[in-house]
Amino acid sequence: MIKQDQEIFNILLEAISEAVIIVDEKQHIMEINGGSETIFGYNKDEIKGKPIEILIPSKFRKAHSKNVERFIEEYQHSKMGKTTDVYGLKKDGTIIPIEVELNPYSIYNKTYVMALVKDISKQKESEFNFMLRTKALDSAKNGIVITDALKPDNPIIYHNAAFEKLTGFTKEEILNRNCRFLQGDDRDQKEISKIRKAIKNGESCLATLRNYKKDGTIFYNDLYITPITNRRGIVTHFIGVQNDVTERVRAQEEKNHLATIFNESLNEIYVFDAETLNFINANRGALKNIGYSLEELKSMTAVDLKLGIDEATFRKKYINKLLKKQEEQLDFETIHVRKDGTSYPVMVHLQLSLLKDKKVFVAIILDITEQKNYTIKLEKTVQERTLQLQEALSKEKELNELKTKFLSLVSHEFKTPLSGIATSLMLLEKYKLSEEQPKRDKHLAILKDKVNYLNTILNDFLSIERLETGTYNYSFSDFRLSKVINEVIYSSNMLLKEGQRINYPSDIDGISMYQDERIIEIILSNVLQNAVKYSGENSSIDVRIHQNENDTIFEVEDYGIGIPKKEMDNIFTRYYRAENVLNLQGTGIGLNIVKTHIENLGGSIKIESIENKGTLVTLKIPNKAKHD
Repeated sequence: MIKQDQEIFNILLEAISEAVIIVDEKQHIMEINGGSETIFGYNKDEIKGKPIEILIPSKFRKAHSKNVERFIEEYQHSKMGKTTDVYGLKKDGTIIPIEVELNPYSIYNKTYVMALVKDISKQKESEFNFMLRTKALDSAKNGIVITDALKPDNPIIYHNAAFEKLTGFTKEEILNRNCRFLQGDDRDQKEISKIRKAIKNGESCLATLRNYKKDGTIFYNDLYITPITNRRGIVTHFIGVQNDVTERVRAQEEKNHLATIFNESLNEIYVFDAETLNFINANRGALKNIGYSLEELKSMTAVDLKLGIDEATFRKKYINKLLKKQEEQLDFETIHVRKDGTSYPVMVHLQLSLLKDKKVFVAIILDITEQKNYTIKLEKTVQERTLQLQEALSKEKELNELKTKFLSLVSHEFKTPLSGIATSLMLLEKYKLSEEQPKRDKHLAILKDKVNYLNTILNDFLSIERLETGTYNYSFSDFRLSKVINEVIYSSNMLLKEGQRINYPSDIDGISMYQDERIIEIILSNVLQNAVKYSGENSSIDVRIHQNENDTIFEVEDYGIGIPKKEMDNIFTRYYRAENVLNLQGTGIGLNIVKTHIENLGGSIKIESIENKGTLVTLKIPNKAKHD
């Protein structure tokens, strides 16, 4: 190689940032650059002409020599250190991991290999540290997650095995999800807002959360989150460490529950020292009944509350038996004395227990004053039962009377129209000639009227049954009131007596309602037909209607026989009929049905009447159904 070419070659070698080592076919070093001097610690003069083994640790030399020979034979580019570990030997004896790229070439019929060498000590160290950290995280007993703070919703990008075990979810079910999935639908915990605030501000936080495993089991954990920032101070990740505290929380809940039971129990509960008998604690029920404060009780002994018993007797009869384990628990009666001096009989349940390794007695006290006064209480109960039986017998008698009245009423109301039907049928059989058609028509009309009457009675009875059982279904719709009034008055006109007339209400064409149209028709028909029935011939019946913002008011006024004042309280009672109408057809259930329907629709009915002068029925029904 001429001098000029050598200079160019040297310049190119030094321009390469990686370490360059050139060896010949015999694996002798022909040239190195400054990068090689830096990595291996040799200068060019020390190393040129030396075998390449000087840069290879002894235990790797044999394998390396074979690999290079094969490489030269195959004469192709190769990389070492990507898939297998390759090491170099420095001048000072230090062994370092390296990555080597081998490039064969020929000059003047001679084969050379140019090796590009990279010191990967720091990379290996980083990989090793990462491996150690990963193994440490995976072997940790606490659940650990890492979330990406730069992505929306902070998805989980890493979790350890303990987190899977703790939650029961698989890797696929955990990654790329927000930790909120562990709360299920239970996301109103106060501690969650604390965590959200910390994440928003990029701060550390410790909170205790109630979470759900995959199988729905509740578990509690202390979650400690820590932000990770980059060199510019931007939070890029959050590390969350979970510590399963389910047992601790359960224990605390149980402790709180027992404390609540202890404190809220209506029975008196006392705890006192097994040696001194001094009170240590008492629940609210005890303090309330005995009259002492807790501070006052703590200066007293269990004997101070008992009437007629001294300490020696108390110890001998009860305390020593439990201390010597002759008995597991004792139940006995005694008399307690309150702070105000009053006394009361009690049943004592006494048991030995431990409080922080200290022997104590727990006494549950039941006030048995009522039990002691059982005779008075029993007599009072007998009297109450006797009164109840008398009331029941009275109601039974009233029910029987009502039943008898009902059967009599039904018998009468069915018998009369049935007799009319039978008579008309018998007469119809006699009128067979064509010229007797008017007579047949007369009796057919009677039959039709009687059948309609019977049908009305049956419908009334069925209505009562459905109203009583709550199975009556209302059907609401918008309708013009004039249509209903026309139907009601038309039907009532069919029942008018000689000279009777119904005065049609004025100004109702613009009135509409949102109600059950059929029920409104039934209500108005019942009231108007009553007015027709209980008014005399040549009388008038006034129907007045007006509507305000909320209600429609109907007034039906007749000038007939009226209702006796003494019977006004019973006019809505089922099957009840006033004395002055007993000779007229009727079941006594119409007004009862009307009142029930109106109240179900949110309205009201009012009846004003003067005997022999007439009756005014006022109905107030909401414009819009309240049960829609």
